[in-house]
Amino acid sequence: MSDDTLQSVRADAPGPVRFVLTPHRSLSRSGFLVLMSFIGAVSFVAGVAFALMGAWPVLGFFGLDVVLIWYAFHRNYRAARQLEVVEIADGLLTLTRQDARGGSRSTALTAAWVDVRLRQAHDGRTAIALASHGREHAFGGFLNDDERRELAPALREALLVARGGPRI
Repeated sequence: MSDDTLQSVRADAPGPVRFVLTPHRSLSRSGFLVLMSFIGAVSFVAGVAFALMGAWPVLGFFGLDVVLIWYAFHRNYRAARQLEVVEIADGLLTLTRQDARGGSRSTALTAAWVDVRLRQAHDGRTAIALASHGREHAFGGFLNDDERRELAPALREALLVARGGPRI
């Protein structure tokens, strides 16, 4: 699992365990600036070339393309602010979700009664959920299938240790 998608903070001995799940973003802020500079320069040069040929309205469309691409990236980066935290401490498992706007909501479950469910479809797609008292709490929707497959056993082991069982 990539470090920017899942961060696990845990001690070797039983104690608090925290998994921080964040969406993967392949383009850094500096990479975004370089990409937008390149797109802007190419659009400007192409727009000027069209303007010199007499098709000056095309220059505005090239500018509009740059603005639309910037807006799409802006929305993408805003969505990247969401995260999910799974924390196991003092006999409780707490699932906290923070949306892109900064609002959060938490669900607390008794760790002794939580089951980690990883479902796999025939085509290889997966879904992960925490089950307790007949209810399922899906999470990790922005993780890819391999990351969910890695998270499930790590979370099961953390729950086992929290219940006083041996480490796997």
